Amino acid sequence: MDAQAAARDERTWQSSAAEEGTAGTILLVEDEGFVREVTREVLRSAGYHVLAARNAIEAERAYVQLWGEVDLLLTDVILPGETGSSFAGRLRLANSRLKILLVTGYPEQMRLLETEREECLAKPFSTRELLERVKQMIAGGELEHEREQLEVRPAFGNASLA
Repeated sequence: MDAQAAARDERTWQSSAAEEGTAGTILLVEDEGFVREVTREVLRSAGYHVLAARNAIEAERAYVQLWGEVDLLLTDVILPGETGSSFAGRLRLANSRLKILLVTGYPEQMRLLETEREECLAKPFSTRELLERVKQMIAGGELEHEREQLEVRPAFGNASLA
């Protein structure tokens, strides 16, 4: 998503959210276009504001622009350039309160993520599973696996979250 498209998307959301309200803001990171668009539409239809990115670089730009407004990072584990897990870890260092849901279609990754006490969702998932999990994470307050950390706000600008 280029900057102009992101700005148009944000203006569209702001006008519709003012009329309809919103259930929360989700940063969706998925490199497969079809999966990204279907997931985005499912979440939007449930009342969520969704920022969609193809990779960690796009996602980081969106996150920086909306610092403090993202309620949930929903990211695929396998992404081009950087894994969703490492990207999520960098965001967790920047904001320990950010809720993170990692998605994977690989059983071995699922077992590893669960061992590391990460919140994860197995692909393929149903619309109902996705919406229930997202609602639980956004509205549920503290998560079973949430870690105690100090919140640190990085100095942004041209610097990355790393």
